[in-house]
Amino acid sequence: MQPVYLDLNRPFPDPHQALSDPNGLLAIGADLSSKRLIDAYNNGIFPWFSDEQPVLWWSPDPRIGLELSSHTISKSMRKFIRKSSLKVTINRDFEQVIRQCALQREGETWINNDMYQAYIKLHQLGHAQSVEVWQQQQLVGGLYGVNVGQVFCGESMFHTVSNASKLAFHLFCQHFAAHGGVYIDGQVENPHLLSLGMQTLARDDFLSLLKTTKDKPLNPSCWRPQEIR
Repeated sequence: MQPVYLDLNRPFPDPHQALSDPNGLLAIGADLSSKRLIDAYNNGIFPWFSDEQPVLWWSPDPRIGLELSSHTISKSMRKFIRKSSLKVTINRDFEQVIRQCALQREGETWINNDMYQAYIKLHQLGHAQSVEVWQQQQLVGGLYGVNVGQVFCGESMFHTVSNASKLAFHLFCQHFAAHGGVYIDGQVENPHLLSLGMQTLARDDFLSLLKTTKDKPLNPSCWRPQEIR
């Protein structure tokens, strides 16, 4: 079985057609237009590729993510939150967050200029959001991702001071849940996401969850630029 090759007008195939090796590779080609990206995320698909590659589209099995009803914060992290003077905001500086995420992963190169510009456009259209952590006036951590109804698909996070990205994650989980969010998608399993409490989820289960939540509204104030700590 081979991945589907997309031209600009060909829609995505069913995510269940994704390969098992490499896990989740579904399609190759097309572009990173906002319309294409929105369609991808609404169908449990995301882009992930390097500079020397065409656009690669993925829908792995299993996924990893967090049901917000089971979100917990460790005792040590609760202590850090109480004592820390770091400030956390929503959508105050999306461009700097994605830029810092790219700089932190220079060797991986998947946040290339095309990806950078595509997600800035998504943000301008209201489909991509950021969380920032500030030490006085300096950005020291954060994360960004794409919102699909009551699901938030996390793309990347960074920190330059200890625990800043964890702080962003946990306070965002509380903020998102308080505004009607139900699930944080982490896409591909890695040790850091497991340390945040995320768990693997079969692709079928994720797609079923996405289908029932992607058209349900959040409290409209969720993505308003604001300070949440």
